[in-house]
Amino acid sequence: MSALVEFAMFPTDKGESVSAYVSRIMKIFKEEGIEHQLTPMGTIFECDTVEEATRVINLAYSVLEPDCNRVYTNIKMDIRKGRSGRMKQKIASIQKHLSES
Repeated sequence: MSALVEFAMFPTDKGESVSAYVSRIMKIFKEEGIEHQLTPMGTIFECDTVEEATRVINLAYSVLEPDCNRVYTNIKMDIRKGRSGRMKQKIASIQKHLSES
């Protein structure tokens, strides 16, 4: 199984720039050894199960909760049985089609 997740999480009570808070979340991916891709609007990562994906999202919240009174999150998940490594496969598939044109 593959749970491909795109999410954004940040405090809304800390002013215009929240990169210091987002950096706290990014450290989780490094510490947990989770492959991820940071984008200007969020982060994409892949886990083997939905439970693991929600655990990571809960960890992300746990690093903001102590000093953030309001946290925004947006989560999209693509869950597919019998597949893994889809972060790379999806991009490779598009690149293949582009090279054929």
